[in-house]
Amino acid sequence: MARASLGYSPPPLSYFRHVSHLHNYTRLAATSAFHDSSAADPMAHPSLETLGGARDLFLPVLSSLTRPYNPFPVIGSNRHVETIFASFYRSTPDVRLRRECLRTTDDGAVSLDWVSGDDRLLPPDSPLLILLPGLTGGSDDSYVRHMLVRARSKGWRVVVFNSRGCGGSPVTTPQFYSASFLGDMREVVAHVGNRYPKANLYAVGWSLGANILVRYLGQESHACRLSGAVSLCNPFNLVIADEDFHKGFNIVYDKALASALSKIFKKHALLFEDMRGDFNIPLAANAKSVREFDDGLTRVSFGFKSVDDYYSNSSSSNSIKDVCIPLLCIQAGNDPIAPNRGIPREDIKDNPNCMLIVTPKGGHLGWVAGPEAPFGAPWTDPVVMDFLQHLERGKSGALSSSNSESEQRHLEGLHQLEV
Repeated sequence: MARASLGYSPPPLSYFRHVSHLHNYTRLAATSAFHDSSAADPMAHPSLETLGGARDLFLPVLSSLTRPYNPFPVIGSNRHVETIFASFYRSTPDVRLRRECLRTTDDGAVSLDWVSGDDRLLPPDSPLLILLPGLTGGSDDSYVRHMLVRARSKGWRVVVFNSRGCGGSPVTTPQFYSASFLGDMREVVAHVGNRYPKANLYAVGWSLGANILVRYLGQESHACRLSGAVSLCNPFNLVIADEDFHKGFNIVYDKALASALSKIFKKHALLFEDMRGDFNIPLAANAKSVREFDDGLTRVSFGFKSVDDYYSNSSSSNSIKDVCIPLLCIQAGNDPIAPNRGIPREDIKDNPNCMLIVTPKGGHLGWVAGPEAPFGAPWTDPVVMDFLQHLERGKSGALSSSNSESEQRHLEGLHQLEV
């Protein structure tokens, strides 16, 4: 979630700095206590739920999961406080980005933000990571920047995929992006893959970006060009997510996201003024909820009979069973926007390529825990990077082995010629 107006005044930054100093004293004690209690289960700490058909394959390489998940004091005690804190107070690393506008086959446009100078600094076979922000999000969001910086520090080439209208990306046709539309994702993967044909491709998505990513993996199935992927804060079942969106404090998020969507729409309203059919332009322009925006514009643009029809057929929970590449899903058990009950646990268990981690707390795009809390990178970032680097080492090892076998056959052929 971008820093949209929440109709809420967060406490001053000095308050959280005071809490941070207090936490420094408790962190060492918690770590010491863990060393005494972890011997019974060296694989995963009981504070974490881990499952999936690929759990036993990936768990040994995710060493941080042997430690307890300790939410930051006060901030991590309430899912809404954590969600809002991360949105307003998490640091945003300063990175120079170079923007590339990619024209799609339907004359639309998306923006790809690359780290400036990487064309000169990185070899062409460096692993390439595509980042997909959440609804209305883009390359300026703090959680995106932290992941970008971490991957880049490990020698990865990183590109942020800003969807139509998001992150300052232009809208050139009367169509936004949606949870159902995978055309732009396919074109972005093809484009970056063709630009760097020697690189292995990976992707990380958050929230709606995660939903789009998992649907893409399922749709592409065995033909997927990615070598691995990570899904974070994925709503998975959009029908369930919509139900919870209208309850209690969640209404604040609903109104904030609807306002952000309407703001993007109003910038490009002239593109839609001659649209015919079931479009309800005034409803979309003045939407008070995401559901109203989707009813007035999104579901009509993509050919759905109703909002519920759109949500039901755009849920990535339906795609898990068809995923054929390594996929790590990380969820927070108390996420207010991506409900715990919407996670397709059984399908993840049945898929030999998938693993799920559920933290007891974390809010939505929060995870204010770990050594960099409260202002630094989310708890998830080291886990994500360990997973991706493990996959890349496997790919590189397989390539080296293949090259060695090829060289050996070549030498044997030369020896036979000499004889």
